[in-house]
Amino acid sequence: MAAGGLSRSERKAAERVRRLREEQQRERLRQVSRILRKAAAERSAEEGRLLAESEDLVTELQGRSRRREGLKRRQEEVCDDPEELRRKVRELADAVRNSKHLVVYTGAGISTAASIPDYRGPNGVWTLLQKGRRVSAADLSEAEPTLTHMSIARLHEQKLVQHVVSQNCDGLHLRSGLPRTAMSELHGNMFIEVCTACVPNREYVRVFDVTERTALHRHQTGRTCHKCGAQLRDTIVHFGERGTLGQPLNWEAATQAASRADTILCLGSSLKVLKKYPRLWCMTKPPSRRPKLYIVNLQWTPKDDWAALKLHGKCDDVMQLLMDELGLEIPPYSRWQDPIFSLATPLRAGEEGSHSRKSLCKSREEPGPEDRGAPRSSAPVLGGWFGRGCTKRTKRKKVT
Repeated sequence: MAAGGLSRSERKAAERVRRLREEQQRERLRQVSRILRKAAAERSAEEGRLLAESEDLVTELQGRSRRREGLKRRQEEVCDDPEELRRKVRELADAVRNSKHLVVYTGAGISTAASIPDYRGPNGVWTLLQKGRRVSAADLSEAEPTLTHMSIARLHEQKLVQHVVSQNCDGLHLRSGLPRTAMSELHGNMFIEVCTACVPNREYVRVFDVTERTALHRHQTGRTCHKCGAQLRDTIVHFGERGTLGQPLNWEAATQAASRADTILCLGSSLKVLKKYPRLWCMTKPPSRRPKLYIVNLQWTPKDDWAALKLHGKCDDVMQLLMDELGLEIPPYSRWQDPIFSLATPLRAGEEGSHSRKSLCKSREEPGPEDRGAPRSSAPVLGGWFGRGCTKRTKRKKVT
């Protein structure tokens, strides 16, 4: 006899009864679910009685259905009609003109025009993975700053934008001519590796993707510091990691900009990651003293209810209209004037074979300086930071 007063055979019998009840409950749930999928006029009298007797199950299933539909609607892309979009852009232009401290938050949606996939759009990385579909590769050395990147750079030049906080690792803000001091790349930059043994940390800007050999919790690039000889590391903050580098993350400047902001413009970000950083939203201030929020996105974001205005449009389309409304010309991107070439540190002798990524070059026909004599990878490149950032692990931890 067991301590609980039941013999072994009695415990087994009780377990069989429990499992039988669970199976009966599951079968009842399946029956009710099949009936609910029918139109009310098509249900038999017996099916109607079963629904009446299963009120709790009906409520549960209807709740599940509403949640599924809600999630589906949130993933849908919505476009404002042209006249409505122009009206909203006029309102946004007034906000830009009148703002004393405008900060721009950018996400993957501003780089889709450069053929870099986003995460949660219809063809985004997360979306395709959830559907069990293959994520296609892209050669990031062919990506160039988009109309949105160049517009932001011009707005900063005109002192209409004070700071840019970006989730993107593609380096396109840097290549658009936006000053390093005016941006915070919270999740790193694929063109920058650093020596953390040097104080202050020594940065090496490269003309190729430095993340070829790096991964989650494994950041050494295989190259060494020219000054102290220590191993260099990339600057990417993967999902599940905590960003600790000063640059290019530049959290201090991002926090200061957010605290001074009277207007925040969010471009192409789902805000599902940024919303987890309270310092970017002035949550310690009363609601009446927080910055006015303007969001440009085709999909739902968790900050929509806080927004003074939500514009449903593609970032390039909205920025073109905005720059026209402000009477500002958008500078064309020129590889010959790309700042990365003047910022870059060349590889030392013997380091040419330390990577197989295609290097940027000032002319598309010209081989990059790091490509001459270097082995070339035959695999298409979707930067290591992008592919490995999509291994569905833990949620990104809040940076402190």
